[in-house]
Amino acid sequence: MTKSVTNATRARVTKVITEDGDALSKELQALRHTLFPPASKKTLRQFSSGEAAKWIGVADGYLRQLSIGGKGPQPSVGAAGRRSYTLEQINELRRMLDEGAKGKDYLPNRVEGEECQVIAVANFKGGSGKTTTAAHLAQFLALKGYRVLAIDLDPQASLTALHGYQPEFDIGPNATLYGTIRYDNQSRPLSDIIQKTYFPGLDLIPGNLELMEFEHDTPKALAEHGTEPFFDRIGRALGSVEQYYDVMILDCPPQLGFLTLGALCAATALLITVHPQMLDVMSMCQFLLMAADLLTVVEDAGRGKGAAAPVYLEYDFLRYLVTRFEPSDGPQNWTVGLMRTLFHERVLNNTALKSTAISDAGLSKQTLYEVGRENFTRTTYQRAIESLDAVNLEVEALIRHAWGRSP
Repeated sequence: MTKSVTNATRARVTKVITEDGDALSKELQALRHTLFPPASKKTLRQFSSGEAAKWIGVADGYLRQLSIGGKGPQPSVGAAGRRSYTLEQINELRRMLDEGAKGKDYLPNRVEGEECQVIAVANFKGGSGKTTTAAHLAQFLALKGYRVLAIDLDPQASLTALHGYQPEFDIGPNATLYGTIRYDNQSRPLSDIIQKTYFPGLDLIPGNLELMEFEHDTPKALAEHGTEPFFDRIGRALGSVEQYYDVMILDCPPQLGFLTLGALCAATALLITVHPQMLDVMSMCQFLLMAADLLTVVEDAGRGKGAAAPVYLEYDFLRYLVTRFEPSDGPQNWTVGLMRTLFHERVLNNTALKSTAISDAGLSKQTLYEVGRENFTRTTYQRAIESLDAVNLEVEALIRHAWGRSP
């Protein structure tokens, strides 16, 4: 028997949802005060001498010689004489070594003639590891010395939360990418929206629910203006600040809406994450077919009013990344094998393994690059960090190849 829903019932449901959302928001704010005292802001840990040497690309013994000789920034010395460096000090060492380097590139920043790489991390299905991939890739590149801009396009704003901002508390009106790409006269320069993070070399364009406004505004703009080129608004916005960055990472929402379509048009490279389960692969199939249809329409429309000829989207690279992979799982291995048979070199050689270390780090809103290895058993940490590094090194090699450099 079907019950009619009264206005009073609707009001009660709305009231409950609102109260639950407010209560959860306040609890998350209190948790942040507990996790990151006294200023309730995230800070980045120091890195051991061995980690610093790895990120710079030198031997640990060489850093020790520099320290003993009084050259460069001096590390902190802890228990048992363990030396550690901040990321600022690591970057200072890079600059110092690069000045006297002969034939070795300690500073990886792009030079004139090399295009800023804009990598869209996308898929149709939630839970495919988009935000985890985007966050770890952005931080890895910053640790390697690149100038990185991370852009949160997901209204759920998990990438923003991972980098120390609580979306509903810390991100005000007009403070997301929407503030730049909106259609009315309230838009702001993107340079005013970019936020510095506690991670040197990594800036952030935060997200929150405000991003949904673009999905609502675009159909209205298309109806009113007809040829409004919504699909290049993100690209033009990012182009206004590209001179300050080597790489931009776009964390796309789990839907093929106007934000995702704009990101795909702005990107120079596409990274599609996929969890190797049959339902996820079927969902990815729908994503690919729908994306192809929509991008064909965009190509035919051209990039702007009065375009004389179709525009053809080209990427420096398109790769599929297998995420949350369990090597001992037979069906997952079969699925990965199927993808490699179909897509060949477009599937990254390395996979992102499923790991309790990554999920445990996420409980405190951190990535594995932020949490020290002392928080895990040696084998658990080593297995997870080696998997992440291998994936990110492979993506870095693709970036360098796009610039015409050696890996």
